[in-house]
Amino acid sequence: MTFDLLVKNGLLPDGRTVDIAIADGMIAAVEPDITADAAQVVDAGGKLVSPPFVDAHFHMDATQSYGTPRVNMSGTLLEGIALWGELKKLQSREDIVARALSYCREAIGKGVLAIRSHVDVTDKSFQTVEALLEVRDHVRDVLDLQLVAFPQDGWFRSATAEANVVRALDAGVDVVGGIPHFERTMTDGAAAVRAACELAADRGLMVDLHCDESDDPLSRHIETLASETIRCGLQGRTTGSHLTSMHSMDNYYVAKLLPLIAEARVSAIPNPLINITLQGRMDSYPKRRGMTRVPELLAAGVTAAFGQDCVRDPWYPLGSGDMLDVAHMGLHVAHMTAPDAMRTAFDMVTRTPAQIMGMEFGLEPGKRGSLVVLDAMDRIDALRLRPARLFVVSNGRVVARTNPSVTDLTVDF
Repeated sequence: MTFDLLVKNGLLPDGRTVDIAIADGMIAAVEPDITADAAQVVDAGGKLVSPPFVDAHFHMDATQSYGTPRVNMSGTLLEGIALWGELKKLQSREDIVARALSYCREAIGKGVLAIRSHVDVTDKSFQTVEALLEVRDHVRDVLDLQLVAFPQDGWFRSATAEANVVRALDAGVDVVGGIPHFERTMTDGAAAVRAACELAADRGLMVDLHCDESDDPLSRHIETLASETIRCGLQGRTTGSHLTSMHSMDNYYVAKLLPLIAEARVSAIPNPLINITLQGRMDSYPKRRGMTRVPELLAAGVTAAFGQDCVRDPWYPLGSGDMLDVAHMGLHVAHMTAPDAMRTAFDMVTRTPAQIMGMEFGLEPGKRGSLVVLDAMDRIDALRLRPARLFVVSNGRVVARTNPSVTDLTVDF
């Protein structure tokens, strides 16, 4: 048999050195010393081979817009939302497409081959949805772009939001979104959670809500999301993104909450870079840093992945699309510095978000022929160094390569 691609001498995360053969876009064999012919051969040189990086929480309609029409000087979530409202009135569909495609190229070069992007459906022109559907078509052969119908201005707070969520789903958007903590009242927020879950259940879709992105310990919509997930039979199909209020909740309440989230099989997606930047802005000292209780969620059996969230937009002035930067920050803030915990942090930007999004990524026969060769010797080494992605392979095709960084010292000791 002749394979389309053969990756030689790759070091798997479990420590085995193998060859990986890919045919018809799928992994056909993973074993030592494969001798069959291949149309293309890549020598991994004994370096780490990983599943692709996956970003399960992003805002592609806003990316790379930093400074337009102005900068978020307070650094707060609320000013970012207000600024996004200003930007929506100025940007064109062509602007959104150009910025999003630019970001996709950057992300692919970093080994990111799947992104879940929340798309604001409350823009009256509906151009954000139309633009991201166009981008999804552009990149589909290389990058999986999963879109969430996100009513940024609130399911009930915006008069047309609910209708526009339905309109977006009818147009081909994949996931039901929401932002219950941004509704006018806690009661409206709970009603928004119920409405989102009922809509998803009716259509057989997944749910991903911006949930409790607040320093307020009484913002408890994750409890409602878990309860509604069970009521609507959505176990394993719902996600609570951010969950930052949990960092301020009292321990007794959290001890009750965590088993409920686990029972409902609600996934959690904290976004370390953004959560620690936006939260705690109204504190003096000690300052809260915003990220949810990741180790506790994991210990309770909750599936959790790290997301990028923002890159150079109204909420965040930095970012590069590198999910290793996200995991690196996440393990620091969550105190996940034991060896097994660091390896888990790596999985939280590769295997776990793919699982949440329903993607068939992995390094086993029968999985998609997509992988990344890193200039590192193991997952912890990769987190420490954030090294070059030597090869990025999507569906059996090399789509990016980067030479390893080499430093020539001009001093001698």
